[in-house]
Amino acid sequence: MEHLIPQEWFVGLSQWMLLLITAVTAGVLIKGADWLVDGAAGLAYHLGISKVIVGATVVSLGTTSPEAAVSVVAAWGGEPGLALGNAIGSVIADTGLIFGLGCLLVVLPADRFVLGRQGWVQFGSGALLAGLCYGSWWMLGDQAVLSRWVGLLMLGLLVAYLYYSVKWSREHPHGEPFQLHEDEDVEAGAKRSVPVLIAFALLGLGVVILASRAMILSVTELAEVHWQVPKVVIAATLVALGTSLPELVIGITSIFKGHKELLVGNVIGADILNVLFVVGASASAAPLPLLEHGSKIPHLLFILHLPTMLLVLVLFRVFIHAACKTGRFKRWYGVPLIAIYLAYTVVQYVISR
Repeated sequence: MEHLIPQEWFVGLSQWMLLLITAVTAGVLIKGADWLVDGAAGLAYHLGISKVIVGATVVSLGTTSPEAAVSVVAAWGGEPGLALGNAIGSVIADTGLIFGLGCLLVVLPADRFVLGRQGWVQFGSGALLAGLCYGSWWMLGDQAVLSRWVGLLMLGLLVAYLYYSVKWSREHPHGEPFQLHEDEDVEAGAKRSVPVLIAFALLGLGVVILASRAMILSVTELAEVHWQVPKVVIAATLVALGTSLPELVIGITSIFKGHKELLVGNVIGADILNVLFVVGASASAAPLPLLEHGSKIPHLLFILHLPTMLLVLVLFRVFIHAACKTGRFKRWYGVPLIAIYLAYTVVQYVISR
């Protein structure tokens, strides 16, 4: 990503040019998400797989791949904190911000079959990561680390998750009956062949990822240089949001195109892959120390990031339990999730100051 769209391209540009780039990339971002959602929904139709499972596997694997690549490079480059923080922060943003916002916008469907399987894998992955981190801290103290065997274990669990997701999809091809909507564009998906739909999805994914980076870089340059926003504020808001911007745009687009199941599946799948894929690949590349040596704020991972991640996952699990009884997530569920995300962002800012 850094080689395709370097940050240097945006340095020295005028305020109006940066505003123009931001506006253009916003439009490109929406169009790319449009292609990706259409391709994913069409593939679900052709392959006889429910859209929530497509969101939990194909779409989420695509949106987390850039984060995995960045995190592996960070681990190799001696910045393990970036790799671990990226994964945990993305879980918090996906569950708190994206799912919370989706709940506020519409009534999201709850597929009992998927939430009873992939939903528990989501919760178990987060609990496993937290348990490994706290266990290492308890045994090793300031030398706590996620070793390579932890990374290999998570990658092995990732392979198992993808295998069972395919198996479960065959047992549950069309989703819950109440998730079928009259306004779904089934005919459009039927008219396109599978290779064309795959090309649409891949093209849309690439556009979303590149446009997301360009937009974040232009807005960051605007905020820091032209509007004199402190760097600490940018780090706690724009940079944190930037890693989850593809999931956010794809989720909102899937809602407006009538494919709400994709948002639910993408959030669950992205959380699983942020732990098993991003952390697993990073720890396999290089051991991940859990404490920043020389930091003025030791143990921040243990007193803020991990507790917040566990809080949103537990709350989401409670909402899943209630939603499986009615087949729908209530809209007010989004209020506490977004509140937790905003509080987490504010606390990061205050501590950084």
